[in-house]
Amino acid sequence: MVKKLEQFTKTFYYTIAGITLLVVITLVFVFLLGEDGITVKPIVKKIYYADNISPTHQLLIDKFNKRYRGKIEVVPINLPFEKFSTNERKELLIRYLRSKSDRIDIFAVDQIWVSRFAKWAEPLDRYFQHAFQDKLIRPALKICQYNKELVAVPLYYDVGLLYYNDDILRKAQNYTEIKKELSNFITWERFVEISKQLKSLGKSVFLFPADDYEGLMCSFFELLGNLNQNIISGDTVKLNTPAAVKSLQFLVDLIYDSKITPQQVLNFRDPECYKEFAQDNAVFLRGWTGFHFWYRDVIGPKDVSSKFLAVPLPHFKNGKPSSVIGGWDLMLSKSSKNKNEAIEFMKFMASKESQETMFENGGYLPISKDVYTDDEFIKKHSDIKFYEKIMGTGYYRPFTEKYTRYSDVITYYINLAMRKKISVSKALATAEKLINSHEFFLK
Repeated sequence: MVKKLEQFTKTFYYTIAGITLLVVITLVFVFLLGEDGITVKPIVKKIYYADNISPTHQLLIDKFNKRYRGKIEVVPINLPFEKFSTNERKELLIRYLRSKSDRIDIFAVDQIWVSRFAKWAEPLDRYFQHAFQDKLIRPALKICQYNKELVAVPLYYDVGLLYYNDDILRKAQNYTEIKKELSNFITWERFVEISKQLKSLGKSVFLFPADDYEGLMCSFFELLGNLNQNIISGDTVKLNTPAAVKSLQFLVDLIYDSKITPQQVLNFRDPECYKEFAQDNAVFLRGWTGFHFWYRDVIGPKDVSSKFLAVPLPHFKNGKPSSVIGGWDLMLSKSSKNKNEAIEFMKFMASKESQETMFENGGYLPISKDVYTDDEFIKKHSDIKFYEKIMGTGYYRPFTEKYTRYSDVITYYINLAMRKKISVSKALATAEKLINSHEFFLK
């Protein structure tokens, strides 16, 4: 009787265990199966990507999502340049990352932000081996490292350029001579002389963004680059120098002395300058590569590449040509729960295929070496050789974690000087003192 009871108990527990297992399996299948009861629904990993999502960015996102359909889906978070300045984008991202939110996997940063954002970014050396890194152009890769560790992957490269409106310039009596000079690294002194002559055309002559933001810092640094002046060394800033005074005084004089630049630029950032220039209200523009594509995306689908022409930026006499290096990089959040899938997208964006699309469709300078050595591609896009020449004059802004604070202080005071609210010397001396004192600064 005891044996029968033990056998019954065993059978009962085995039965219960079997039923429980069957229920669990059934629930799993019910969760995974499609409506037809046969097709298994794969788990799609969603990658949230924060950037200025231009039509070209969206084109590549769509292409990636199609290629990885059912496995990975990139969800764009658009932070357009038209609505957010670079500084505003920076602050938005910092807020998100400080909260350790996993709602952003990949985020784009201005190349000068890399050291600032490194603390929130996943180290990337183990994901991007040397063989992959060797395929990227050295100037772009250099700015992706922090403390000798890869913390970002370049997305595209950029350099400062001078654009001119050929339709307006043709009205000048010495058009051919001016055009030749512009194409051969003209000096600022000669540029101002020519610009004064062009005032008779009834237009603003030279536009550059001079609002209190990073774009103004770029113009200031390009002039310092002409003079081979480095104002930042570690945690110390030397601003009140002859080179810095000359550079800032030159910017002031463009508005009040030679009067080739309208005062309205003091409230202009790149988009406002671009729009003013696109409306035929100026002869010259300090801009970035890709202006023609900006025109297509913002103003209208029209080819203006033969109307608005690009040449190297001027430089001071006895100085050297210099164009500030720009561009944006991709970083992977430490809080991301889908790191491997995010890496797949980052590799896709850095590939030769994607970089060619970035250049052809958006005017973004490639960061892939293979693009610059592809004879067939260069044959189709001869202008890439011009951009390579300008890249040779590239001037880096300082790689320091505190750069954004330095920039905030410096642009505030040089903008004040350009508004004639403070002298050039006092603006530079005050900014230097404030930065080196490590005092809290709030605009």
